[in-house]
Amino acid sequence: MENDEDQETLGEKLYDLIYPKYTEMTPKLTGMLLELPVSVVAQMLYDEALLNKALERALTALTSSDHSEPVSHTDDAVSVSSDSLGEQLYDLIDLYNTGHTQKITGMLLEQKKEAVLQLLSDHVLLEERVKIALKTLQEQGDEATDVSDSSDREEVESIGETLFSFVHQLDPAHCADITGMLLEMDSGTLRQILSDRSMLEVAVQRAKSALEGVLSPTHTHMSE
Repeated sequence: MENDEDQETLGEKLYDLIYPKYTEMTPKLTGMLLELPVSVVAQMLYDEALLNKALERALTALTSSDHSEPVSHTDDAVSVSSDSLGEQLYDLIDLYNTGHTQKITGMLLEQKKEAVLQLLSDHVLLEERVKIALKTLQEQGDEATDVSDSSDREEVESIGETLFSFVHQLDPAHCADITGMLLEMDSGTLRQILSDRSMLEVAVQRAKSALEGVLSPTHTHMSE
């Protein structure tokens, strides 16, 4: 009962914040944001940047749904590129502020495409999967790192987001895979790559060659 009351109160406050920005779409946008976890919605009331980010995602979803058929058939699901799914999933997971957006996105993208599509349309299921992935990462972190590493994890997360946007400009078709490969480097090397465009292009090309070698073993020698 308390949860219902909490959500109703959050909904009213959220409505008041959204109304001045998007008057005509306020009810629909409020409803969409209330599908997110209560803790995330509560944070939006005090974090305007987070609220704006969530509203942008919701508006994008509304716009795309207005201009395209919902993905329901297997043929349609297959036609959606993995990279596109990765970007949509990344955007949703980023709203949870876990500090591990890149890693959790990569973990969830290991599922079949149909399962990923289901996560994009079912926020409750997505929240469950994010919690499970976060718990797994935390358990791994407890084994390999100490408490002082939290700032390092935030730094790597920040580098990962910046790297993803740069790699997307150079190779949008494989940016998720290439970013994951580059993130295996140490943070010092990554910072150097981000500050030197030519180094970034070389690193991306090498990662792409390695990726193509995995996908097409018979052409491995050509990437040398």
